[in-house]
Amino acid sequence: MSRIRAAVLGSPIEHSLSPVLHRAAYQELGLDDWSYDRFEIDEAALPAFVGGLGPDWRGLSLTMPLKRAVIPLLDGISDTAASVEAVNTVVLTEDGRRLGDNTDIPGIVAALHERGVEKVPSAAVLGAGATASSALAALSRICTGEVTAYVRSRARADEMHRWGERLGVAVRTEDWSQAAGALAAPLVIATTPAGTTDSLAASVPEGAGTLFDVLYDPWPTALAAAWSERGGKVVGGLDLLVHQAVLQVAQMTGRPGPLAAMRAAGERALAGR
Repeated sequence: MSRIRAAVLGSPIEHSLSPVLHRAAYQELGLDDWSYDRFEIDEAALPAFVGGLGPDWRGLSLTMPLKRAVIPLLDGISDTAASVEAVNTVVLTEDGRRLGDNTDIPGIVAALHERGVEKVPSAAVLGAGATASSALAALSRICTGEVTAYVRSRARADEMHRWGERLGVAVRTEDWSQAAGALAAPLVIATTPAGTTDSLAASVPEGAGTLFDVLYDPWPTALAAAWSERGGKVVGGLDLLVHQAVLQVAQMTGRPGPLAAMRAAGERALAGR
């Protein structure tokens, strides 16, 4: 039986949960002839890898630092990917085309919808890196008012203003020293590395709104734990990872991604770390 192949690429890649999630989907869907691997690939190695893919390949998941580097290698990208100049999904069609998309953005929206968050009057974003631009793109779909971004430098502030203008989001910026003020927003999206928001845990108000913390390992973060203790709703990084992977599976296989089976596989994998 010939194998149909897909994989996740990035550097570093050894801790990626994508193989766990996609393989669980294939098992649930009965796709016994599908395989999903991981490859340590940096920007320099990417063109040769993509150029060497044969007709047995159907899809790629891309993590850092490849989400922008892959764009010149593709035959086209979706409007969603173009909006943030980042591709995390490549579908290889039967006629040989390579098409890029970004499932992180609808993944954020879907994870929030699953927890009952469909529209918010305002929001706060902690951080200003690549994930923050995807957060702004997601907020352009669900936030009816202003987004306040908490950043560490004037350069980062300028960058968030540019993304806001591009995405049609009203963005106001505040210095990171004022980040405790973000916690009163109805929706807070934390996009910072592990440990960055720990000092904010003591400032979470009673009856907090919704926190979307994009981290998943270690979990819960100090901020997420404090948020739950004070009665707030928490959406985690595993929720994002699973929802964006569900969309990838659908694009690559043409079958709906099995959310429950994929989430259960991710939870088991994290519990074993």
